[in-house]
Amino acid sequence: MPKTPENCLSMTDIRAEIDRVDKELMQLFRQRFGYIDRAAEIKKEAGLKADIPVRVDEVRRNARANAEAAGLDPDFYEDIWARLIRHSIVREKVYLGESDDE
Repeated sequence: MPKTPENCLSMTDIRAEIDRVDKELMQLFRQRFGYIDRAAEIKKEAGLKADIPVRVDEVRRNARANAEAAGLDPDFYEDIWARLIRHSIVREKVYLGESDDE
């Protein structure tokens, strides 16, 4: 059973919980990229490009707002999301057959 940080009594407990959370994060990223892949399929059918700047801006703003609401550093998490977005766009471009200069 997961422990809260307050219930961890040793570094072994802390490390085990961090490892557990990291695995959960990877599963969430896997789920997120399932949606990215589906978006690419839908974009292909609709004739849309991988990079939609209005949506990119919205996702970055959401990441920043979500971080702030969680009491986290919004600059740090916006930067992480910017990297996720770039990776997602590259992934979609490959599926859509777009070149990097499009």
